[in-house]
Amino acid sequence: MKTGSCTMRKRILIAFIMLCVVFAALFGRLFYLQIVDGKMLRSRAAEQWYRDLPLKASRGKILDRGGSVLAGNSDVFTLYARPNAVKDKENVAAEIASALELDAESVLKKLESSVGEVTIKRKIDAETAYALREKNIGGLYYTLDTERNYPLGSTSSQILGFTNIDNVGQSGLESYYDKYLTGIDGYAYTTTDMAGREVEGGVTRYVPSIPGCDVTLSVDMNIQSFAQSAVETAATEFSARSASMVVMDVNTGGIVAMAKSPSFDLNDPPRNDLDLLNELSRNTMIVDMYEPGSTFKIFTTAAAIEAGVVSDNDSFYCAGSRTVDGQRIRCWRSIGHGSQHLAEGVKNSCNCVFMDLALRLGTDRFYSALDNFGLGKKTGVDFAGESSGMLMNKSNVKTVDLARIGFGQAVAVTPLQLIAGVSSIVNGGTLYKPYLVQKVSSYDGMTIAERAPEVVRRTVSEATSARMREYLLGVVQSGGGSKAGVDGYAIGGKTGTAQKYVNGGIAQGKYVSSFIGFAPANDPKYAVLMIVDEPQGYMYYGSLVAAPYAGRVFKSIFEYEGIEPTLAVDKQYVLMPDVIGKSIADAAAELEAAGLNVECIGEGEVIAQTPIAGTRIAVSDTVLIRSSE
Repeated sequence: MKTGSCTMRKRILIAFIMLCVVFAALFGRLFYLQIVDGKMLRSRAAEQWYRDLPLKASRGKILDRGGSVLAGNSDVFTLYARPNAVKDKENVAAEIASALELDAESVLKKLESSVGEVTIKRKIDAETAYALREKNIGGLYYTLDTERNYPLGSTSSQILGFTNIDNVGQSGLESYYDKYLTGIDGYAYTTTDMAGREVEGGVTRYVPSIPGCDVTLSVDMNIQSFAQSAVETAATEFSARSASMVVMDVNTGGIVAMAKSPSFDLNDPPRNDLDLLNELSRNTMIVDMYEPGSTFKIFTTAAAIEAGVVSDNDSFYCAGSRTVDGQRIRCWRSIGHGSQHLAEGVKNSCNCVFMDLALRLGTDRFYSALDNFGLGKKTGVDFAGESSGMLMNKSNVKTVDLARIGFGQAVAVTPLQLIAGVSSIVNGGTLYKPYLVQKVSSYDGMTIAERAPEVVRRTVSEATSARMREYLLGVVQSGGGSKAGVDGYAIGGKTGTAQKYVNGGIAQGKYVSSFIGFAPANDPKYAVLMIVDEPQGYMYYGSLVAAPYAGRVFKSIFEYEGIEPTLAVDKQYVLMPDVIGKSIADAAAELEAAGLNVECIGEGEVIAQTPIAGTRIAVSDTVLIRSSE
């Protein structure tokens, strides 16, 4: 009996222990499901009992400084289908294919899918979407989306950039400021049964989307249009590889316009040709560098004045060349400029004068000045891919290299570096950090961030700046920059003509023609840089190719902003002499005696002149003579 009783107790104990183990296991499992896996399981349950459709957030707008839309949005729709809720799939596929110009078999494959929702088509225009929706086809759902649109088309394409089909920025400011422009998507949750069909009388819950921020630029839409028209016309007239222009507010560093030709319509970018798209969307004014030629002489002059190595009374002699380190370096005018003071040297753009100034400065002082102007390093503009330009390593600079740098050879800059540095020289001596975006605002108009002009450093004194403005005013009033002049207005500036290099050697017949100017000259507000890359034919001088278009833009700006003229208009005219058959030297002397500025090609007998003999032309205008040699 005792043995049987003991056995029974053991069995009961074992059973109890087993029950405890089972209950412990069940409790542990419940704890795991409720606490550890609870969030995941609730999410799975929601996926089974609810279907969600995205509510796409509207992308923030890009505005010009006056609030005009440069990049906005238009309403489009995305069509989704829940295959389990679609009856008579073949007929529905045919209806959809007909309305949306799709392949019926491809649509049918999507409708036969076992996936909860399938995307039939995106970016459907509103009219088409509404027409299809009126057919009340079960199992089809529509969500509002947006498509990027650009009111100015090809204007500003290199600045703004573009987005992909998902409205994600791919280039330009669309890419650089994507995190601000992108909104937060919302969702619509609808109750469904186990098969994914919408439950009659079910509840739909909405989580609204939040639009992206609006971005306001320093760009002025109207001035941008002036610049775009100028570069397109110049590129066409001279069959150039490209033409570009930058307009900057000299007192803030704000980029007011930045235009390039060739360009492309942002509403229809050539996505099927990526090489072409990358080439056309490349903002060469920021990401590429070039040899500036004579526009660089502004830096050399300002550095020499600031260092005290030259005065107004210093005399320079140009016989057509200088010999430095045993190498003969030609002036652009092979017959020479003769004796001249500094102001005349600037007006004549005499290479010999600027070689002398660079050599007086010496490598250390000259390089220190160039560094101060911001050359050889990035400006820090709010744009991806900026180049730093290129200066020779100072330790490798020979005397002959220093002489060449003095007149804009053996050095490379970006257009943005050039205009920012020159702006500092003419605005009183303050270098500003260039920028494109002025303000970022939330969708409801609240300012999130606003930029104040950022001073980088002082480059020259007020006195040096005043002298430079006076010299550069003379270049436009009575020098090579005359074609940039506008009657009644004081404009200062400098032309440039640089030969291009290919594989380390001079590329014959390939030039970069440029002009940089500022106005009003006594109290500058805007600087304009015009560049024409590889103009065709003999009209390749910056004075003839680039300066006139800068003048047109200045004239348009004066009219647009209501800037009144300050100078009396007292133009004198002469008839263009006939100099065909004369030597370049004699022809140049005759034309200069008539009060004209002369660009010369060759050293022999004149075989062509522009304009033709007998043309009525303003005194101080620039003409071209060309010889056979």
